Amino acid sequence: MNAAYDSIAEWYDESIRQRAFLASDSLIESSCFNMIGDVQGRFLCDLACGQGHMARGLARRGAHVVGVDVSIKLLEIARREEAAEPLGIEYVLGNAECLPGLTERQFDGVLCNLALMDIEDFKAALNGVARILREGGWFVAAITHPCYSIPKDRGYFDEGFWRSDYAGGVRGKVGAHHRTLGTYLSSLGQAGLLVAEALEPHLPNRDEPPILILKCRRATVP
Repeated sequence: MNAAYDSIAEWYDESIRQRAFLASDSLIESSCFNMIGDVQGRFLCDLACGQGHMARGLARRGAHVVGVDVSIKLLEIARREEAAEPLGIEYVLGNAECLPGLTERQFDGVLCNLALMDIEDFKAALNGVARILREGGWFVAAITHPCYSIPKDRGYFDEGFWRSDYAGGVRGKVGAHHRTLGTYLSSLGQAGLLVAEALEPHLPNRDEPPILILKCRRATVP
């Protein structure tokens, strides 16, 4: 997430609530949780947590969760939900590119759900993930599939910021950063996050996967 979400926070929260009943969104969410596995008693970070939807899902599965986001307005919604249904989630205002206030080797796992595309310096964010993860800890990231979610006005290899022509959607409102699959995989490896599993959920009535989910392990330091 980035501060651009402050201006659409309530709209975004409502859209997430409405989409939670869609088969496509349910499949993506369940795919993330299935890939993560058992989290009972684990210390987890929901990176770019937004209004806390996935953080609450992790906490309900027994995890100790810290959610981090740069959007003050989305965190206000997340804290409002925490007050209504206390799950022990701590929400921290912070930029994913530097993760202030989070200490080294603090977490067993980090989730970043459909947000790496929002982060301009995502390589700094990946280095931060590696810093706060314990050795052998996991990083699960769901991203719009870089091979199939390509801006219409540019080619696959033309990386950079873009904004969808559909003004009624998230990417039309706040845009995204397009990167190649090679850039994602190389940057993960350079940060010491080694891809262990990849999943392309087969969504109904779609011949191409719009989402790619990666599970990485933090490399063991000799």
